[in-house]
Amino acid sequence: MTALFVPIAARREGVESVRATAYTTSVWAETMQHGAPPSALLARALEQCAPQEGSRLARVTMEILGPIPVGELDVRARVERPGRRVSMLSAELVADGPDGRPRTVARGTGWRIATSDTASIRHDVDPPLRPGPHESESRWVFPEHWHGGFLDSLDFRGGESATESGPGSVWARPKHPVVQGESTSPIVRLFAVADIANGVAARIDPTRHTFLNTDLTVEIVRVPRGEWVGVQASTALSDDGVGLCSAVLHDEHGPVGRSFQTLEVRARG
Repeated sequence: MTALFVPIAARREGVESVRATAYTTSVWAETMQHGAPPSALLARALEQCAPQEGSRLARVTMEILGPIPVGELDVRARVERPGRRVSMLSAELVADGPDGRPRTVARGTGWRIATSDTASIRHDVDPPLRPGPHESESRWVFPEHWHGGFLDSLDFRGGESATESGPGSVWARPKHPVVQGESTSPIVRLFAVADIANGVAARIDPTRHTFLNTDLTVEIVRVPRGEWVGVQASTALSDDGVGLCSAVLHDEHGPVGRSFQTLEVRARG
């Protein structure tokens, strides 16, 4: 079975080793990963760290500390702040640097909150993304030359390009599990898609400017259901090289949360 990552060593003293496959490759360079696969790997590590029945992740932030290589990674996770109702978790991805010495290439932190029955007061702020994936045609929403690597690991439906007056949107479904040999949980599946938001919201020509994200924060108000993730995204750009991409994330039943990405924007030389 094809996957984003293949296990290469059993867990040892809190460390798991995996190898990234070609399906993790970025659209910016073949030597580094797209942000979605490592964010999904970090979310998986956080979700599996000292699990507590009756609780779930409510927010995860990934910090990208440098180019994440398409190669071997060590994954570590720990409880930073234990709690009966609220706890904070952290995880990191470690790879060999150019000098052969291990370096941390990405970190993730997550708040895990105990769940309770609040069905009687549930309230959605954002409207559902319509039409849904089953009523939409397969349409490409990204820049024409963005193909291959990670983008080939997703099915797309209903692509709408961002405009000056409105967000871009698309439905996406992972074709492969995050880690070979195991099913992908709903929250980890959300992270296997969420980082495409700055591409969905792109209104500038990537052949003239780059706009890589330095981080990804996802606030999860409801655990997604089903295989499809809807991304409805907009980007604000400053005049000094900084951008902010914000998105509403959906499943087929309605909104499930929001994502935020800080962008480093520059003209190509």
